[in-house]
Amino acid sequence: MSTAAAESDIAVQVTDLHKSFGPVEVLRGIDLKVRRGEVVCIIGPSGSGKSTLLRCVNVLEEPTAGTVVVDGVELTDPDVDIDAARRKIGMVFQSFNLFSHLNVMNNLTVAQRKVLKRSREDAEKTGLANLERVGLAGRENAMPAQLSGGQQQRVAIARALSMDPDVMLFDEPTSALDPELVGDVLGVMRRLADEGMTMLVVTHEMQFAREVADKVLFMDAGVVVEEGPPEQVIGKPREERTRTFLSRVLNPTHVDQ
Repeated sequence: MSTAAAESDIAVQVTDLHKSFGPVEVLRGIDLKVRRGEVVCIIGPSGSGKSTLLRCVNVLEEPTAGTVVVDGVELTDPDVDIDAARRKIGMVFQSFNLFSHLNVMNNLTVAQRKVLKRSREDAEKTGLANLERVGLAGRENAMPAQLSGGQQQRVAIARALSMDPDVMLFDEPTSALDPELVGDVLGVMRRLADEGMTMLVVTHEMQFAREVADKVLFMDAGVVVEEGPPEQVIGKPREERTRTFLSRVLNPTHVDQ
């Protein structure tokens, strides 16, 4: 593969990324490449910078230093049309972020119509297709309060998909859910991975990371401590910090109460 072809295969490239909040340096020189169609899971303890990294990828947080390139567009360039660049990046948050006063269909269509300038008919057609994609066909008239947390999160995924993103970012999408609802959301994400969606996922779901990720990053204290295929990072971690974290996560009864 030529160098140009190899570069065009890169969906997301983060180079020497730093992010500080006042005197606190949260990200300390992150390098990351995500290839098209790849699923990259980011694991690590709370406060390690995982969510901040994700928010810097679509510049919801402005990096202090370093570059972020998505689909060949440098989002950290001061002259970039950030709104246009963000249209190709779907984001799913911990807390669903649905408009509580709008029904499911309006949640799915408002950004399509305002940002992509789609007609109501086209936006609704796209919304219905993505509702079916996440297993919620027939719920387009429901209000968010009438749905379980897992259903709300699947609507949030359908809303992101309705913008036709090239890359999907998931920030701990199951952490706010009751345990019995987690499987439905992870099932949708597995199907997206099978369809070839490029995904960057911050997660505590180690089984999902082990089975679905092409690459796993373990972060701690604002740096990438270890990265590689899941069978290596989760199965046979090389670094002591990774081993300690995984022993606590995979054997929670051993954690001090």
